[in-house]
Amino acid sequence: MTDNDVDLFVIGAGSGGVRAARIAASYGARVMIAEEYRVGGTCVIRGCVPKKLLVYASRFSDEFEDAIGYGWSVGKPKFDWTALIANKDREIARLEAAYTTTLGRYNVEIVKSRAVLEDAHTVRLATGARIRAETILIATGARPHHGTPIAGEKHVISSNEAFHLKKLPKRILIQGGGYIALEFAGIFNGLGSEVTLVYRGEKILRGFDEDVREHLTRELELRGIKVLTRKIVKEVEKVDHGFDVVLSDNEQIVVDLAMFATGRRPNVEGLGLETAGVKISERSGIMVDAYSRTSVPNIYAVGDVTDRVNLTPVAIREGHAFADTVFGDKPTKVDHSNVPTAVFSEPEVGVIGLTEAQAVEKLGKVDIYKTSFRPMKATLSGRDTRVFMKLVVDGNTDKIVGCHIIGPDAAELIQVVGIAVTMGATKADFDATMAVHPTAAEELITLREKAMTYGRAAAE
Repeated sequence: MTDNDVDLFVIGAGSGGVRAARIAASYGARVMIAEEYRVGGTCVIRGCVPKKLLVYASRFSDEFEDAIGYGWSVGKPKFDWTALIANKDREIARLEAAYTTTLGRYNVEIVKSRAVLEDAHTVRLATGARIRAETILIATGARPHHGTPIAGEKHVISSNEAFHLKKLPKRILIQGGGYIALEFAGIFNGLGSEVTLVYRGEKILRGFDEDVREHLTRELELRGIKVLTRKIVKEVEKVDHGFDVVLSDNEQIVVDLAMFATGRRPNVEGLGLETAGVKISERSGIMVDAYSRTSVPNIYAVGDVTDRVNLTPVAIREGHAFADTVFGDKPTKVDHSNVPTAVFSEPEVGVIGLTEAQAVEKLGKVDIYKTSFRPMKATLSGRDTRVFMKLVVDGNTDKIVGCHIIGPDAAELIQVVGIAVTMGATKADFDATMAVHPTAAEELITLREKAMTYGRAAAE
């Protein structure tokens, strides 16, 4: 026994915490990680992974319909929600076991317990045991937040419970206009539920490009999703035939299930942060510097608990950078600009970089290229849908500073486009790239006509 029981104690075995623990251990650190729920965190257990599996399931309804236009005779499909959830649960259990095995391979000790800070170097477990650590990393993530309490809120579920429903609701109301709300709207719609989406703002996807917000709204409505904006849920009452949801304009909608996806809050409560002297920002996340160090020199934090860019790949990158910095003698900062992201709605959204409005505000000259077209697959299927693509270009340097895509495989496309944008690719580079035909992606490199020019060129 030395002065410290471990070199690193990690609170939270989600994506960021697991990566940090593994990399720190690879440098020779003695590492212990505490998790009070399940190893894998939000993304693996009740976030990105199970959600994507449900997204896949929801898209088969379109495939069955579209097949008819291509000569296939398809009988009436039958969907089994119970089978889907059971299969999903088996896959999540497999992934959790894989995460646990990986940590074990690196000799990281896993403690299935809540951990609380007693001081800058001491962690107390729920068992009463105390662990001394040279360095502490907080990676407790975030949780669903319903906002201002309302009457009947006990009847409302969050995305956490949506993964464990006993049956598929025939009618569901979802409040929210961001990633989670839109993704679950698409999931339930594709599986056959009647979906109503309620959002307090004027347009869904706050912070995204205006063209993206408008185009996706049209696509959702074409799919039969009822989109109600400038409204919020005021009350939810249990009735014999479901739930009576009362909106802020007193409109009443009867549904079988009400779900709120109105945001997430960092998990900072009850961790002893105040006792240890760790400061919290106005946005309720843990305050950190460019190296993820908190106000206490030996305590760090990564991932959603810091409320920087709340995406799984960002948490993983931050966890890796932390371990490199503290245990690998390789000081590493994470660049939070140009982070590609996707909304797994139906259709998908993929974006990177600046919106048109942001570029106009930030740059002296901006060129906009955009297109909307019917995807080739829809010509025989007859599906009423359109792909949207947009490039935002710095008119002074010709660099691509933003790319926005709505359509099939938008997430896959934006990952590849993200490489080019990160490398500083120009519009000329895109133009010089040979097209792959026939593909939707070729539109990104065959766009020649400017839709809009801002700044000096507008007066030329």
